[in-house]
Amino acid sequence: MDLTGKTALITGAGRGIGKGCAIELARAGADVVINDRPGSPDLDATAAEIRDLGRVCHAVESDAFSRVGCEQILKAALKAAGQIDILVSNPAFSQRCAFLDYPAESFDKTIAGTLTAGFHMSQLVARHMVERGQGGKIIFISSVQAEMPIGLCVAYGAAKAGLNHMMRTIAVELSPHRINVNAIEPGWIDTPGEHVTFSEEAFEAEGKKLPWGRLGLPADIGKAATFLSSCDADYITGSVLPVDGLFRFKDCRVEGLIPLRKS
Repeated sequence: MDLTGKTALITGAGRGIGKGCAIELARAGADVVINDRPGSPDLDATAAEIRDLGRVCHAVESDAFSRVGCEQILKAALKAAGQIDILVSNPAFSQRCAFLDYPAESFDKTIAGTLTAGFHMSQLVARHMVERGQGGKIIFISSVQAEMPIGLCVAYGAAKAGLNHMMRTIAVELSPHRINVNAIEPGWIDTPGEHVTFSEEAFEAEGKKLPWGRLGLPADIGKAATFLSSCDADYITGSVLPVDGLFRFKDCRVEGLIPLRKS
């Protein structure tokens, strides 16, 4: 998968899944523009890591949760790189809380930061791609929670489910312009954000329970994004790709079933 000559824009790329996508795209030969929130403590270090791979990397601090912020990101990206061939849209906000206690303002913020922000960034980049007339690749980072009703995540699951549906509609509308639009559904990924909630002991114990024997890594998602960004995926659009080590079906294994009665 050779992305030489391509420029990728990745939002929310200071750390975690966004960083994993940026690094893997760079490994495949793409120059990258990475974005994170203003004052991000991670953005410069990630940019340096990518440059150490021998790739061009521009870092843009701006709020991807707002329309104005997305406009600033695209403007800065085009000024620095001249074009965007690939977008990895990775904005998200999540707060775990029981439904009966879920703060209304947190629900609104989750929808805005996870679903609406994806609309803003993808629409702006898609307009640029259409104007250039050379196709392009748009990849949304969704979640298995778009399909799985996991407790304490009512807003996040709803936002990701909406993101999947929005992706398919965008794919249909952009198909005449040969812009591929897809989504990746990560499972449980070992990211800095998850370490805020769970202990190291929990990570180790829960990872062993998964069919693949471990939690996912940001690089796992990055490699999938690299594939979807490549010409090898030119006939794939409007699709959702789970990258979860079978997390969705972890309770469907034979060894996990209730023992059958002996005849």
